[in-house]
Amino acid sequence: MQSIQTVLILAPHTDDAELGCGGTIARFLEEGKKIFVAAFSTARASLSEGANPEQLRNEFHESMDILGIPKEQLFVYDYQVRMLSYHRQELLEELIKLRQQIKPDLVLVPSGSDLHQDHQVVHNEGLRAFKQVSIWGYELPWNHISFDTQAFVPLKQRHLDLKWKMMLAYDSQFEKQRPYFTKEFIEGLARIRGVQVNEMFAEAFEVKRLKL
Repeated sequence: MQSIQTVLILAPHTDDAELGCGGTIARFLEEGKKIFVAAFSTARASLSEGANPEQLRNEFHESMDILGIPKEQLFVYDYQVRMLSYHRQELLEELIKLRQQIKPDLVLVPSGSDLHQDHQVVHNEGLRAFKQVSIWGYELPWNHISFDTQAFVPLKQRHLDLKWKMMLAYDSQFEKQRPYFTKEFIEGLARIRGVQVNEMFAEAFEVKRLKL
């Protein structure tokens, strides 16, 4: 992956990058790649009653601080959760600005088989905006009926430890007791993907476009 030096992760919501490819982000940073993350909704409407409306934005920045990603490489938008389809063209125009500004070698998007309406919009507009570079779809199994495991990024325990540490920043999500927001799930899925390629751990991706 030496040809990949600049990576942009598109996250529909502020925790999707960590969940879908947090271990890969940790490994890529270790290898000296430059990482940018764009999150399109802080999902204020999903917060508990009385919560700070900026909680998920703050948690996102805390999470990214753990890996030392500079704030100027982070982009957070305020589109309403589950309403991205109403802002498709506006979102596409923002993605084109990011393409011109960042010029990524690889873009990571939600999988094409992800059924969440916001994730579908980010996937489709991501393909439109970045069709001339490599695009991989990351895995969020609770949103999938199926998933094509076409590319694997082997990981070490230290990468998974960093992924979990990033997730620990999201107090708002632990309050909901979601089954995928557990260390057992994160490590279990990484073990399954690792077994598929004779590694201890891995994260899997579908390949939408590969430019070598």
